[in-house]
Amino acid sequence: MTRLQRALQILSLSLAASGGLAHASTGWEAEWITADTPSEPNSWQSFRRSFTLPEKPGRAEAKLACDSKYWLWINGRLVVFEGQLKRGPRPQATYFDRVDIAEYLRRGENCVAVLVGYFGKDGMSHQDSGQCGLVFQAQIDHRQLFSDDKWKAVRHPAYQQTDPPHPNWRLPESNLRFDARLDMQGWTEGHYDDSEWPSAKALGTPPANPWGALVERPVPQWRFSEPRNYENADSFPSVSTGEPIIAQLPYNAQVNPILDVEGSQGDKIRIQTDNYRGGSEPNVRSEYLVREGRQHYESLGWMNGHRVIYEVPKGTRIYGLKYRETGYDANLAGAFTCSNQRLNTLWKKSQRTLYINMRDTYFDCPDRERAQWWGDVTLELQQAFYALDRRSDRLGSKAIRELAAWQEEDGTLFSPVPAGNWNKELPLQMLASVGRYGYWEYYRHSGDIDTIRAVYPSVRRYLQLWQLGEDGLVIQRKGDWTWGDWGANKDMPLLYNAWYYLALDGLQRMASLLGDHKAAAECAKSKARLHAAFHKTFWTPQGYRSPGHAGPTDDRGNALAVVSGLASRANTEVLTKVLVEERHASPYMEKYVIEALFHLGEGDSAVSRLLDRYGPMIDSPITTLWEGWGVGEAGYGGGSYNHAWSGGPLTLLSQYVAGVDPLEPGYATVQISPVLASLSDVECIVPSPRGRIAVSFKDSDRTTSVSVRLPDGVTAMLRLNRDWVGLVDRETSESLEPLAGTSIGGARIRDVDDNQITIEIGSEGLEANLVRGPRD
Repeated sequence: MTRLQRALQILSLSLAASGGLAHASTGWEAEWITADTPSEPNSWQSFRRSFTLPEKPGRAEAKLACDSKYWLWINGRLVVFEGQLKRGPRPQATYFDRVDIAEYLRRGENCVAVLVGYFGKDGMSHQDSGQCGLVFQAQIDHRQLFSDDKWKAVRHPAYQQTDPPHPNWRLPESNLRFDARLDMQGWTEGHYDDSEWPSAKALGTPPANPWGALVERPVPQWRFSEPRNYENADSFPSVSTGEPIIAQLPYNAQVNPILDVEGSQGDKIRIQTDNYRGGSEPNVRSEYLVREGRQHYESLGWMNGHRVIYEVPKGTRIYGLKYRETGYDANLAGAFTCSNQRLNTLWKKSQRTLYINMRDTYFDCPDRERAQWWGDVTLELQQAFYALDRRSDRLGSKAIRELAAWQEEDGTLFSPVPAGNWNKELPLQMLASVGRYGYWEYYRHSGDIDTIRAVYPSVRRYLQLWQLGEDGLVIQRKGDWTWGDWGANKDMPLLYNAWYYLALDGLQRMASLLGDHKAAAECAKSKARLHAAFHKTFWTPQGYRSPGHAGPTDDRGNALAVVSGLASRANTEVLTKVLVEERHASPYMEKYVIEALFHLGEGDSAVSRLLDRYGPMIDSPITTLWEGWGVGEAGYGGGSYNHAWSGGPLTLLSQYVAGVDPLEPGYATVQISPVLASLSDVECIVPSPRGRIAVSFKDSDRTTSVSVRLPDGVTAMLRLNRDWVGLVDRETSESLEPLAGTSIGGARIRDVDDNQITIEIGSEGLEANLVRGPRD
């Protein structure tokens, strides 16, 4: 009998019992396994399984999960770099990954190696299970490979705790110390001798406790680059002088630092970024203890900043310092440029800030918290539709579903979730989340009705906790933290009623979409009652003010009155004055203030306020936007300088200045209604679910050059102010009077009135000149 025949015989006789390769089956048959060692916080475990295949498989897919993160190698090749989402699709449940592994397998001997890093503590973004563990199940053609007690598992001795300071309590991650003197070199390779390793300890088949039910990962694996040189790599010394080496990144990024050195055994190299105390409190850092000889090391705990700081002992030879950029797998597919370079800078900084605040979840900042606060997420969802490709929608859907899945038994919603050490409700953030600017805005842009259908019952349950009083206004629920915004002069009754109105509006739209006409009618009735009471109670000659509000008129509350539809158009002049002169909002609420000016037809004032308020952020060398109007002690909260809630200008410039906005969910029909204000040219790319939408407006004397390019199957309604007298096709020089029903190229004038002309554009797009002139 040949060696191969004997291997096949063994496989066919005993594999189901051994947990190796077996006939295909449904569900989970693998067991959770762990090293037979205590699951201490920040402990790392290594797992191996060798097996033989009779031929290279045509198809092979693995399902695996762990608490908390894993790195997967097959036959020495890296397959997954930092797999596994932080724990908590719902309380006491765990995500699992699905990975195509066919290209890594071969005929004959194979080896799977998995490194698992266990957080071992709760955080604002992770619920600790209390047990380090791994479950692995691979379908390899018609056979399966299971994790069980035939796997080998040890605690990796080189990964250790650092001395204080440790990351603040909000983070489940720890600092990483790697003692290279204790490294198990080559353990991920197939030829490594693991005969002295003990067997793994089997702890049950999913949904075994403490990991609970397994839910498939809804977002892609991270994007990770090859190792890259720092911007100033040429200036690094070849032998350390003992002074810190400041390695410059091209922008604020999520990175894994790398080093290639030779030094004295036991010397300590410290690694952190310039953002180590971003938001005032320590986040994560790394330490490396040198062994003899030349050595290469990559810290597996990602960190962020503009610079990576290496403290290398004097005399250490430095062959190279590099980094690997990692992050959510979505392209920066949107774009906006105009004649004002400062606005272009602001849009790009907003996009960069959004991207650095995406990974396991959307989060507020990538340093202090990494937590999915829903005031932030509401704004991030809006930005994502203009800034990123549509893979980002999967993170948006995940966020929405998680918020609903963590709903308390009494109907309360709270964020951030997933969470192991937080459960406090911020009522106004929750109203913003479930309302028109949160869930509904996600649906309007994505067309993802499945997500709305899944969370609709949760929205109904939550809003049933809210009631209107006899005066028609909302009864203010205190919740656990009555937070309306950072800063002073918050008129809380205005904010409560406006956010509740927007929540009712969102619920009404969801109910109508899903055919719950009774609920839609109830929402409409409550909205009408609140609308009447709001104006009667709060309107004054100085704008909307609650009777007990003693400070200056609140720009935030008046802005929400406008964008929600509560404000009367008859009061435009007073409202404009409030929104131009009062400046109390933090960057979180500033987006709605400037948006309200656009709603009032005050495009010039909106752009002017935007440039003024964001001026210091635009001029700063920092490539991301700040939590407040200052950094550190001059800011709000912890004063972080990479807060995605400050990226509202990105949405405003694309949606209002360039004017691109869906008329039907998912962009089957799109509105293009530019507000150029004082700008002479505007160009915008929107990566819609149906494809790339590109618009361009360029002014020249009495002519505006217009270009609209649309994906197949998309119709655009180009809405323009009635200040021009003709349209000229740039290719044929054919001229068209602004009369309803006439056509030119792929466009047709659909409607003309005293204020506006609407041009319907098909997939052929439009390339034309608009000729302005005096009207009769």
